[in-house]
Amino acid sequence: MHIVRYRSVSDSRPRIAVLNDGVLSTLPVAGMFELLNHRVEEIERMCADAVPDSSLSEVRLLAPVDGAMEVWAAGVTYLRSRDARVEESTLKSVYELVYDAERPELFFKSPAWRVVVDGEPVGIRSDSELNVPEPELALVINRFEQIVGYVVCNDMSSRSVEGENPLYLPQAKLYAGACALSSGIRPAWEVEPSDLAIRLTVAREGAVVWDGTTSTKQIRRPFTQLTAYLFHSENHPHGVVLATGTGLVPDLDFRIHAGDRITVTIDEIGELRNPVVAGKGHFDFLTPP
Repeated sequence: MHIVRYRSVSDSRPRIAVLNDGVLSTLPVAGMFELLNHRVEEIERMCADAVPDSSLSEVRLLAPVDGAMEVWAAGVTYLRSRDARVEESTLKSVYELVYDAERPELFFKSPAWRVVVDGEPVGIRSDSELNVPEPELALVINRFEQIVGYVVCNDMSSRSVEGENPLYLPQAKLYAGACALSSGIRPAWEVEPSDLAIRLTVAREGAVVWDGTTSTKQIRRPFTQLTAYLFHSENHPHGVVLATGTGLVPDLDFRIHAGDRITVTIDEIGELRNPVVAGKGHFDFLTPP
């Protein structure tokens, strides 16, 4: 079962539903932001009571974020991520220290309206020679700091921009097409996330040019620690998505090219497929009217 946000051909208003075996059961909420105003046990009950009313073939699935929801991300939570940041950076000790520090690295990634979903393009910066996908398990958290479910995230990043100076992190992480989420939220009450396989595949002209696998058991920090810091001095009244960091980073000689196709798969959670483009003009479709 997944919780999805969708739009039908006959009605342009986005709706929220439970998706099970290709059948949608609409939930009585105005948006994901309203759903995440409920506690987990209330959401579980709402999903159990939903009545099937349409088919997946009749709708278009949307990014599972709306309203004032935000996407945040945690950095340097896997040993491979720490090593990759040290390798690329002119200030190596910054990443070595944060990996072992009590306080995690957390940064803003995207407002809801900039998020792309399965099948839509992800972007690379034209002023960066080294751009990479970062496959991550992301937490969907309600306003009460409870983990409601999980989605697949591709936290696109410019390694050369961040490597030049850590203060350039916002430019390396926030740009058009830099945040992709899978359409379906796998409910927290249906999955145990402590040891899920995460796979990244990059295809170019029909051939796989990079492929790697890791597991959530390699993450250094408990999810509850990450959420506690995220909510420590800030409210998230419409809920929030928190990507938990990546354990898969290609070597420095690998480059993502426009035209590549990226696939991120997380066991029991879902799959995220996106073609790669360069330049912000490809993302005019995301701009709110």
